[in-house]
Amino acid sequence: MTDNNQKRFGGVALVGATNAGKSTLVNAMLGEKIAIVSRKVQTTRFQIRGILTHENSQVLLVDTPGFFKPRRKFDRSMIASAWQSLDDVEIAAFLIDASKPYDAKKYAPYLAKIAESKDADHRILILNKVDEANKKSLLTTAQRIHSEYPFAQIFMISALNNDGVKDIVEWCANNVPEGDWVYPEDELTTLPSRLLAAEITREKIYDRLHQELPYRMAVETEAFEKSDNGKGFAIRQIIIIENKKHKGIVLGNQGKTLKAIGSASREELMEIFECPIHLDLFVQHREGWLDKDEAFLDTPG
Repeated sequence: MTDNNQKRFGGVALVGATNAGKSTLVNAMLGEKIAIVSRKVQTTRFQIRGILTHENSQVLLVDTPGFFKPRRKFDRSMIASAWQSLDDVEIAAFLIDASKPYDAKKYAPYLAKIAESKDADHRILILNKVDEANKKSLLTTAQRIHSEYPFAQIFMISALNNDGVKDIVEWCANNVPEGDWVYPEDELTTLPSRLLAAEITREKIYDRLHQELPYRMAVETEAFEKSDNGKGFAIRQIIIIENKKHKGIVLGNQGKTLKAIGSASREELMEIFECPIHLDLFVQHREGWLDKDEAFLDTPG
């Protein structure tokens, strides 16, 4: 148990395949949204750090890009970012989508790399989406993985329904090392406001366009300033596309799609920042940005 007089601080990296529910779990553990969530794979593109303060412990939660087969320089940078996170934390939390049949061949390289990075006492296994899983197979899957790669603890949860999340919070809080807190008690993320705003808009693009526009786009916050009237913020963002043909998709008929994206993003940003938001969106073509730019993977803190 945590010493009543001793503070604790440490990092936990959430790693796993795409769509395992890492971002949903981070949001659930914090009780607030800091990471965008989408049914689309490869939604998280860089390490997003949430700050969980629970009793006398402060835990830095690192949400990482999901593992997948990279095809471009940008993809490789995403994967490298996920593995790098293990070097920066004390505990590795490996998430598996339990609603799908367990694929030992698929997960073996990931499990081996995690085992190489962290000993058994410093890694946990999380079977997520158990509400959608075959109940009989859950225990079999857990036992099969644990027999080859032992974990300090195994959790069976539904991050979306917040079932079992409290147990993970308690375990992490009790198992990070003793140490002074690094962040203020009321701080929830190290993500800069301008980058958080860009992520929210990117989520709304995914929600609105579904399968029409693949991952050849990004959102860059060009300006994030106090409004002229001193109430709220004025935000200017650029939606970057790789193919000129995608501009019409993003704009929509008479600009209606872009307007809907902006409206949805502005509404959520007002909830997050608890103030009025003036949001301007523009679409810009940058040929081959996926093979050239890594700036969208770099986050301070």
